[in-house]
Amino acid sequence: MTAGGVSVRVAGSEADLAACYAVRTEVFVVEQAVPESVEYDAYDAVALHVLAVGPDGEALGTGRLLYGPEALGKTGAPEVGSLGRLAVRKSARGLGVGAMLVRAIEAQAGRLGLAAVDLGAQTHALAFYERLGYVAYGPEFQDAGIPHRAMRRPLP
Repeated sequence: MTAGGVSVRVAGSEADLAACYAVRTEVFVVEQAVPESVEYDAYDAVALHVLAVGPDGEALGTGRLLYGPEALGKTGAPEVGSLGRLAVRKSARGLGVGAMLVRAIEAQAGRLGLAAVDLGAQTHALAFYERLGYVAYGPEFQDAGIPHRAMRRPLP
């Protein structure tokens, strides 16, 4: 997926994964003060990670998709994937990178035969996900000390 010189791909190499983790560290650990012990978990080893890069090859954003048995504990349904760890560097915000990442994750979920995607959205980002077709459900909850809401979008 490419737009405006930004491309999004499945992180297929160790260098891609390192770039994904670097973005997450910058956004979640440094900017939002999420402890590294919370940010990085066992799901990282089994998740499908996507990476957005600029025309110069610089990593701009990342996200991950859990599916199958790993997602079941988060979504409660085997046909529902779990989108998470969506992060866009501050310098790339407002350029559509986040939406490109979400759509790339949804495309991968569709290829895997999933019927919907769930996520836990930081409450300040609810409107962003609503514009992409996600609907909030359930009460607000805390994750890493940050208020979140569960959201879901059926896949076309």
